[in-house]
Amino acid sequence: MNVDLFDFDLPKRFIADHPAVPRDSARLLDLTEEGSADRIMRDLPSLLQPGDLLIANNTKVIPARLDGQRGEVKIEATLHMRTADDEWLAFAKPGKRLKAGSLIDFADDFFAEVVEKRERGDIRLRFNCGGEKLFQCLEKYGRMPLPPYIERKKTGELETDRNDYQTIYAKEEGAVAAPTAGLHFTEQIFQGLEKRGVAFETVTLHVGAGTFLPVKVDDTEDHQMHAEWGTITQETVDKIHATRAAGGRIVAVGTTSLRLLESAATAPGVIQPFTGETDIFITPGYQFKMVDLLLTNFHLPRSTLFMLVSAFAGRERMHAAYEHAKHENYRFYSYGDGCLLSKQNDQNN
Repeated sequence: MNVDLFDFDLPKRFIADHPAVPRDSARLLDLTEEGSADRIMRDLPSLLQPGDLLIANNTKVIPARLDGQRGEVKIEATLHMRTADDEWLAFAKPGKRLKAGSLIDFADDFFAEVVEKRERGDIRLRFNCGGEKLFQCLEKYGRMPLPPYIERKKTGELETDRNDYQTIYAKEEGAVAAPTAGLHFTEQIFQGLEKRGVAFETVTLHVGAGTFLPVKVDDTEDHQMHAEWGTITQETVDKIHATRAAGGRIVAVGTTSLRLLESAATAPGVIQPFTGETDIFITPGYQFKMVDLLLTNFHLPRSTLFMLVSAFAGRERMHAAYEHAKHENYRFYSYGDGCLLSKQNDQNN
């Protein structure tokens, strides 16, 4: 499909650079019925049905942005995928002069060697430590990898962002971008879900920095997604099948959860345990096998995420919803507001 079909105008004033306080006071555009309704995130439990199952991504964002030196040249490296105990793929700026064998110093006791320059423009770094020691160094020397559209000075609000850019149920270290639909959740919402009879379960997909890369091709057929690592346990699979058997719906919290669930689905309503990489790219025409409702934020024009929600809820419907959101001054992107989408019956739009 032509990428221009997923373009829309979005003035900078709609981009949120701070989250709502408290988290569950963010606005929520309810698109589960015909038309739309303006609500707040705290209303979420009342919009679901007893017996539904929410599935969220419990990945934990690490401080994956590192400032280093190669000789006299300053290097910024953003890790995006772990490949070994002491190795990560990374995007580096400036990266043209880096070559295999180059050393980048991040601190007196923390450095990495470029062991590979990849055709896709990123590099493979091998650090002088691995495992838990590496994560400790990232905590000490790294910065939170906020999206490029959230402007921060290197010395500004780091501690605030370390808390804000993390879900309250984050558990498994490894993401370099937050599963942002989950940022709205609070203990009050969880209490409401329990009272409503809605179950909650987690999967893990370590979101990579590739999620922010623009689509540079004219046709979606020519775009290649960056792979991300994820896992779904047998216990979660059993709960999904039990929910389906009882007539409940599967509600994905965020596009990352949805992509992983659809990667593990083998047939409509059937899923199996999953551990490994997925580079699934969902565009209109995709036949969804597992997810009935999607809670998600508002996404970039021409992005793979806007293509995904267009596939799920209908392209024309999503364009109209985004125009409504702009008219009502909703806040967009990672720290912005959200919408709850029902799956369209005809998935060819």
